[in-house]
Amino acid sequence: MADYQLQGKRAIVTGGSRGIGRVIARTLALEGVDVVISARGREALERTAQELAAETGRRIVPVVADTTSKSEVDALVARTVEALDGVDILVNAAALPGGISTATGISEIIDDDVLLDLDVKVVGYLRTARAVAPLLVEQGWGRIINVGGLAIHKTGRPVATLRNVGVAAITKNLADELGPKGVNVVAVHPGATRTERTDSAAEARAAQGNSIGRIVDASEVAAVIAFLASPLSVAINGDAIAVGGGSPGTIHY
Repeated sequence: MADYQLQGKRAIVTGGSRGIGRVIARTLALEGVDVVISARGREALERTAQELAAETGRRIVPVVADTTSKSEVDALVARTVEALDGVDILVNAAALPGGISTATGISEIIDDDVLLDLDVKVVGYLRTARAVAPLLVEQGWGRIINVGGLAIHKTGRPVATLRNVGVAAITKNLADELGPKGVNVVAVHPGATRTERTDSAAEARAAQGNSIGRIVDASEVAAVIAFLASPLSVAINGDAIAVGGGSPGTIHY
Protein backbone atom coordinates (compact mmCIF):
# COMPACT_ATOMS: atom_id res chain seq x y z
CA MET A 1 0.00 0.00 0.00
CA ALA A 2 1.08 3.58 -0.62
CA ASP A 3 1.90 5.73 2.40
CA TYR A 4 -0.97 8.17 2.59
CA GLN A 5 0.03 9.43 6.07
CA LEU A 6 -3.18 8.00 7.55
CA GLN A 7 -1.69 6.02 10.41
CA GLY A 8 -3.73 6.64 13.58
CA LYS A 9 -6.55 8.54 11.87
CA ARG A 10 -10.18 7.75 12.73
CA ALA A 11 -12.95 7.35 10.18
CA ILE A 12 -16.65 6.75 9.77
CA VAL A 13 -17.72 4.83 6.66
CA THR A 14 -21.46 4.71 6.15
CA GLY A 15 -22.76 1.83 4.08
CA GLY A 16 -19.70 -0.04 5.30
CA SER A 17 -21.05 -3.56 5.63
CA ARG A 18 -20.79 -4.54 1.96
CA GLY A 19 -20.04 -3.39 -1.55
CA ILE A 20 -17.84 -0.36 -2.16
CA GLY A 21 -18.29 0.83 1.42
CA ARG A 22 -16.82 -2.37 2.83
CA VAL A 23 -13.78 -2.13 0.56
CA ILE A 24 -13.29 1.53 1.47
CA ALA A 25 -13.28 0.61 5.17
CA ARG A 26 -10.82 -2.22 4.50
CA THR A 27 -8.48 0.01 2.50
CA LEU A 28 -8.46 2.74 5.15
CA ALA A 29 -7.81 0.15 7.87
CA LEU A 30 -4.87 -1.28 5.90
CA GLU A 31 -3.49 2.27 5.87
CA GLY A 32 -3.62 2.38 9.67
CA VAL A 33 -7.03 3.97 10.21
CA ASP A 34 -9.44 2.88 12.94
CA VAL A 35 -12.90 2.73 11.38
CA VAL A 36 -16.50 2.86 12.52
CA ILE A 37 -18.67 1.20 9.90
CA SER A 38 -22.40 1.78 9.81
CA ALA A 39 -25.34 0.24 7.99
CA ARG A 40 -28.93 -0.71 8.75
CA GLY A 41 -28.46 -4.48 8.94
CA ARG A 42 -26.84 -5.64 12.17
CA GLU A 43 -25.84 -9.17 11.15
CA ALA A 44 -23.88 -8.24 8.02
CA LEU A 45 -22.38 -5.21 9.76
CA GLU A 46 -21.04 -7.17 12.73
CA ARG A 47 -19.71 -9.95 10.49
CA THR A 48 -17.85 -7.41 8.34
CA ALA A 49 -16.39 -5.69 11.40
CA GLN A 50 -15.06 -8.99 12.73
CA GLU A 51 -13.55 -9.94 9.38
CA LEU A 52 -11.88 -6.58 8.77
CA ALA A 53 -10.52 -6.34 12.30
CA ALA A 54 -8.98 -9.81 12.00
CA GLU A 55 -7.43 -9.00 8.61
CA THR A 56 -6.13 -5.49 9.30
CA GLY A 57 -5.40 -5.45 13.02
CA ARG A 58 -7.20 -2.12 13.38
CA ARG A 59 -10.24 -1.25 15.44
CA ILE A 60 -13.36 -1.78 13.34
CA VAL A 61 -16.46 -0.76 15.27
CA PRO A 62 -19.93 -1.65 13.91
CA VAL A 63 -22.72 0.84 14.62
CA VAL A 64 -26.21 0.20 13.29
CA ALA A 65 -27.62 3.45 11.88
CA ASP A 66 -30.16 4.59 9.33
CA THR A 67 -28.97 7.84 7.76
CA THR A 68 -32.55 8.94 7.09
CA SER A 69 -32.86 9.46 10.85
CA LYS A 70 -31.23 12.49 12.48
CA SER A 71 -31.27 10.85 15.91
CA GLU A 72 -29.54 7.72 14.59
CA VAL A 73 -26.93 9.77 12.75
CA ASP A 74 -26.23 11.84 15.85
CA ALA A 75 -25.94 8.63 17.88
CA LEU A 76 -23.54 7.20 15.28
CA VAL A 77 -21.20 10.16 15.64
CA ALA A 78 -21.45 10.13 19.43
CA ARG A 79 -20.62 6.41 19.47
CA THR A 80 -17.64 7.05 17.20
CA VAL A 81 -16.25 9.69 19.53
CA GLU A 82 -16.79 7.36 22.46
CA ALA A 83 -15.09 4.40 20.76
CA LEU A 84 -12.26 6.16 18.92
CA ASP A 85 -11.87 9.35 20.98
CA GLY A 86 -12.73 11.48 17.97
CA VAL A 87 -13.11 11.41 14.21
CA ASP A 88 -11.00 12.71 11.32
CA ILE A 89 -12.62 11.31 8.18
CA LEU A 90 -16.20 10.77 7.02
CA VAL A 91 -16.95 8.68 3.94
CA ASN A 92 -20.59 8.81 2.91
CA ALA A 93 -21.38 5.63 0.98
CA ALA A 94 -24.77 4.63 2.44
CA ALA A 95 -26.96 4.42 -0.65
CA LEU A 96 -28.41 1.69 -2.83
CA PRO A 97 -26.26 1.30 -5.97
CA GLY A 98 -28.25 2.62 -8.89
CA GLY A 99 -30.88 4.05 -6.61
CA ILE A 100 -34.36 3.09 -5.52
CA SER A 101 -36.19 4.57 -8.49
CA THR A 102 -35.93 2.57 -11.70
CA ALA A 103 -37.85 5.17 -13.74
CA THR A 104 -36.50 5.83 -17.22
CA GLY A 105 -39.10 8.44 -18.14
CA ILE A 106 -41.19 11.06 -16.41
CA SER A 107 -44.40 9.03 -16.62
CA GLU A 108 -42.79 6.23 -14.56
CA ILE A 109 -41.63 8.41 -11.68
CA ILE A 110 -43.14 7.58 -8.30
CA ASP A 111 -42.96 10.48 -5.85
CA ASP A 112 -42.21 8.37 -2.80
CA ASP A 113 -39.29 6.67 -4.56
CA VAL A 114 -37.80 10.05 -5.50
CA LEU A 115 -38.15 11.41 -2.00
CA LEU A 116 -36.59 8.32 -0.43
CA ASP A 117 -33.70 8.34 -2.91
CA LEU A 118 -32.97 11.96 -2.05
CA ASP A 119 -33.44 11.40 1.68
CA VAL A 120 -30.88 8.59 1.68
CA LYS A 121 -28.24 9.88 -0.69
CA VAL A 122 -28.47 13.66 -0.47
CA VAL A 123 -30.11 14.62 2.83
CA GLY A 124 -28.55 11.57 4.51
CA TYR A 125 -25.10 12.75 3.46
CA LEU A 126 -25.93 16.20 4.78
CA ARG A 127 -27.04 14.75 8.12
CA THR A 128 -23.77 12.93 8.67
CA ALA A 129 -21.71 15.91 7.52
CA ARG A 130 -23.65 18.23 9.82
CA ALA A 131 -23.02 15.94 12.79
CA VAL A 132 -19.30 15.46 12.07
CA ALA A 133 -18.31 18.92 10.83
CA PRO A 134 -18.12 20.69 14.23
CA LEU A 135 -15.66 18.06 15.46
CA LEU A 136 -13.47 18.42 12.38
CA VAL A 137 -13.55 22.23 12.56
CA GLU A 138 -12.68 22.20 16.24
CA GLN A 139 -9.52 20.18 15.61
CA GLY A 140 -8.67 22.16 12.47
CA TRP A 141 -8.40 19.18 10.12
CA GLY A 142 -10.68 16.68 8.45
CA ARG A 143 -11.92 15.06 5.30
CA ILE A 144 -15.46 14.41 4.06
CA ILE A 145 -15.82 12.23 0.96
CA ASN A 146 -19.21 11.77 -0.67
CA VAL A 147 -19.70 8.77 -2.95
CA GLY A 148 -21.97 9.74 -5.85
CA GLY A 149 -22.12 8.04 -9.23
CA LEU A 150 -21.53 8.55 -12.93
CA ALA A 151 -25.27 8.76 -13.58
CA ILE A 152 -24.61 12.43 -12.88
CA HIS A 153 -23.36 12.74 -16.47
CA LYS A 154 -26.12 10.73 -18.17
CA THR A 155 -29.75 10.99 -19.12
CA GLY A 156 -32.17 8.06 -19.19
CA ARG A 157 -32.69 7.64 -15.45
CA PRO A 158 -33.80 11.04 -14.18
CA VAL A 159 -33.86 10.24 -10.47
CA ALA A 160 -30.42 8.61 -10.57
CA THR A 161 -29.10 11.75 -12.25
CA LEU A 162 -30.88 14.00 -9.76
CA ARG A 163 -29.52 12.37 -6.63
CA ASN A 164 -25.94 12.44 -7.90
CA VAL A 165 -26.21 16.06 -8.98
CA GLY A 166 -27.44 16.67 -5.43
CA VAL A 167 -24.33 14.98 -4.03
CA ALA A 168 -22.10 17.22 -6.15
CA ALA A 169 -24.02 20.32 -5.09
CA ILE A 170 -23.81 19.67 -1.37
CA THR A 171 -20.15 18.71 -1.72
CA LYS A 172 -19.22 22.06 -3.23
CA ASN A 173 -21.27 24.01 -0.70
CA LEU A 174 -19.66 22.16 2.20
CA ALA A 175 -16.20 22.57 0.68
CA ASP A 176 -16.53 26.34 0.38
CA GLU A 177 -17.78 26.62 3.96
CA LEU A 178 -15.40 24.19 5.63
CA GLY A 179 -12.28 24.45 3.49
CA PRO A 180 -10.94 27.60 5.19
CA LYS A 181 -11.33 25.76 8.50
CA GLY A 182 -9.09 22.86 7.50
CA VAL A 183 -11.76 20.46 6.26
CA ASN A 184 -11.69 19.32 2.63
CA VAL A 185 -14.86 17.94 1.06
CA VAL A 186 -14.87 16.05 -2.23
CA ALA A 187 -17.19 13.84 -4.28
CA VAL A 188 -16.21 10.59 -5.95
CA HIS A 189 -18.34 9.26 -8.81
CA PRO A 190 -17.95 5.53 -9.51
CA GLY A 191 -19.42 3.87 -12.55
CA ALA A 192 -20.05 0.14 -12.79
CA THR A 193 -17.81 -1.37 -10.12
CA ARG A 194 -16.91 -4.94 -9.26
CA THR A 195 -18.04 -5.95 -5.77
CA GLU A 196 -19.00 -9.25 -4.20
CA ARG A 197 -22.38 -8.99 -5.94
CA THR A 198 -21.13 -8.45 -9.50
CA ASP A 199 -21.72 -11.22 -12.05
CA SER A 200 -19.92 -11.91 -15.33
CA ALA A 201 -22.65 -10.32 -17.45
CA ALA A 202 -22.32 -7.04 -15.54
CA GLU A 203 -18.55 -7.18 -15.94
CA ALA A 204 -18.91 -7.61 -19.71
CA ARG A 205 -21.31 -4.67 -19.99
CA ALA A 206 -18.98 -2.46 -17.97
CA ALA A 207 -16.02 -3.38 -20.18
CA GLN A 208 -17.89 -2.07 -23.22
CA GLY A 209 -18.86 1.18 -21.52
CA ASN A 210 -15.57 2.67 -20.37
CA SER A 211 -12.17 3.61 -21.75
CA ILE A 212 -10.07 0.93 -20.06
CA GLY A 213 -11.96 -2.02 -21.50
CA ARG A 214 -12.71 -3.73 -18.20
CA ILE A 215 -14.76 -3.18 -15.10
CA VAL A 216 -13.24 -1.09 -12.31
CA ASP A 217 -12.73 -3.03 -9.08
CA ALA A 218 -13.97 -1.65 -5.78
CA SER A 219 -10.40 -1.72 -4.47
CA GLU A 220 -9.41 0.71 -7.22
CA VAL A 221 -12.17 3.10 -6.21
CA ALA A 222 -11.14 2.74 -2.57
CA ALA A 223 -7.51 3.54 -3.39
CA VAL A 224 -8.58 6.92 -4.78
CA ILE A 225 -10.72 7.56 -1.71
CA ALA A 226 -7.82 6.68 0.59
CA PHE A 227 -5.72 9.33 -1.12
CA LEU A 228 -8.53 11.87 -0.87
CA ALA A 229 -8.86 11.06 2.84
CA SER A 230 -5.19 11.76 3.42
CA PRO A 231 -3.26 14.93 4.26
CA LEU A 232 -1.68 14.66 0.80
CA SER A 233 -4.95 15.63 -0.90
CA VAL A 234 -5.17 19.16 0.45
CA ALA A 235 -5.09 20.73 -3.05
CA ILE A 236 -8.41 19.05 -3.96
CA ASN A 237 -11.51 20.63 -2.45
CA GLY A 238 -15.10 20.81 -3.65
CA ASP A 239 -14.43 18.90 -6.84
CA ALA A 240 -15.88 15.66 -8.19
CA ILE A 241 -13.53 12.84 -9.17
CA ALA A 242 -14.80 10.29 -11.70
CA VAL A 243 -13.59 6.75 -10.97
CA GLY A 244 -15.35 4.74 -13.65
CA GLY A 245 -12.50 3.91 -16.01
CA GLY A 246 -13.18 6.85 -18.32
CA SER A 247 -16.26 7.71 -20.37
CA PRO A 248 -15.64 7.24 -24.12
CA GLY A 249 -16.59 10.14 -26.35
CA THR A 250 -17.18 12.71 -23.62
CA ILE A 251 -15.04 15.58 -22.39
CA HIS A 252 -15.47 17.06 -18.90
CA TYR A 253 -13.56 20.16 -17.92
